[in-house]
Amino acid sequence: MIYLKTDEEIELMRESNLLVGMTLGEMAKWIAPGITTLKLDKIAEEFIRDNGAVPGFLGYAGYPNTLCISVNEVIVHGIPNSYALREGDVVSIDCGVVKNGFNGDSAYTFCVGEVAPEVKQLLKTTKESLYLGIEHAVEGKRIGDIGHAVQTYCEARGYSVVRELCGHGVGKKLHEEPNVPNYGRPGTGPLLKNGMCIAIEPMINLGSRNIVIERDGWTTRTRDRKPSAHFEHTVAIKGGKADILSSFEYIEQVLGEKSI
Repeated sequence: MIYLKTDEEIELMRESNLLVGMTLGEMAKWIAPGITTLKLDKIAEEFIRDNGAVPGFLGYAGYPNTLCISVNEVIVHGIPNSYALREGDVVSIDCGVVKNGFNGDSAYTFCVGEVAPEVKQLLKTTKESLYLGIEHAVEGKRIGDIGHAVQTYCEARGYSVVRELCGHGVGKKLHEEPNVPNYGRPGTGPLLKNGMCIAIEPMINLGSRNIVIERDGWTTRTRDRKPSAHFEHTVAIKGGKADILSSFEYIEQVLGEKSI
């Protein structure tokens, strides 16, 4: 069942998603060598609650924290812990909030200090592929058009696309139908209609696409332990265009020229 949102509901979702963007912007202020991922998580939880919302991930399917913080070869669903970030790390922060009964969901991969050029290029390509996918999130297109745009852009540059994990519908529930893979054939999959709200989130690996899920049931890493990148926006299909509800602007204000 795909739930179409009214214009009023989309505006409520925009509020939730902008708060996610603000929270990621707050994270940008703190990310530096020496800070633990658990400390970042605590800062984010306090920030979200101070802004009149609740963390969307905390307790979701038993998940124990506010953020998913995935370092280097961890693709997604990294659980915050005592690991202290190091110079040269890359760290994906995936954040969700619930405000006004609607979910916001967005992710950004940050550099910690100076990062190897080939890893920085992976991040840049992954972020670019997100926006190429978003260009196809318009009424009359199909889900496969989004995935095809992401896949062809990344694979042409020598990267691999994670297959087992994908984007999703967003609304009153964090994960709704349809699934939004980062690969596919044009003209296939569910038809995109006005009022659909979806999270598009390329997860792209420097090495092979093979993954391992650790014993905690959450932490998902590359099998070859090469770095992975992850960027995500929540998008509404509205008025013949893709309306990006989340925002990287708060991050970019903090990072300035260091933005990916």
